[in-house]
Amino acid sequence: MPITMDRTLRHMSWANQQIYAACSKLPEEALNAYLVNSEWTARRLLQHIVSGSDWYVFCLGIAPWNDIPTPRAIADISALAVTLAKCDSQILSVAELEDEELTFVEGDTETKVFRSTLLSEAAMHATEHRAQLIDALEFKGFEALNLDSIDLWAFENYERSRS
Repeated sequence: MPITMDRTLRHMSWANQQIYAACSKLPEEALNAYLVNSEWTARRLLQHIVSGSDWYVFCLGIAPWNDIPTPRAIADISALAVTLAKCDSQILSVAELEDEELTFVEGDTETKVFRSTLLSEAAMHATEHRAQLIDALEFKGFEALNLDSIDLWAFENYERSRS
């Protein structure tokens, strides 16, 4: 069986949902947690992960790019998680297509990039910012999730438990 992006993207989607579920149980003040740069608060990172996923959906030619709101309260995280699940599902829907060069226009800039690059970057982008989010929360004393609980090994165990 050929190795595909399907598994990597399923992991991304699962890990994203684990993080958003855990963050939705934190106290309100956790949204203001940051590690070094005060622009990258937990609030901003939660929005950015979803916005990034939505942007990849746009770049892949699946749907228009949308404005994603920044959560003002912990209760807003659930709606973001729903949007993120939809975007991740849309990304996953093209994972088995043949690789080809895609063109997207953002403002006055036309960009050409291979589908495989966009799919790989979608997974890496989410991973990078999930780690940044957890680090910011832990640095300020909030415990959301241990990153080991959402790594590829944990995902494999999760998948095996479902079969």
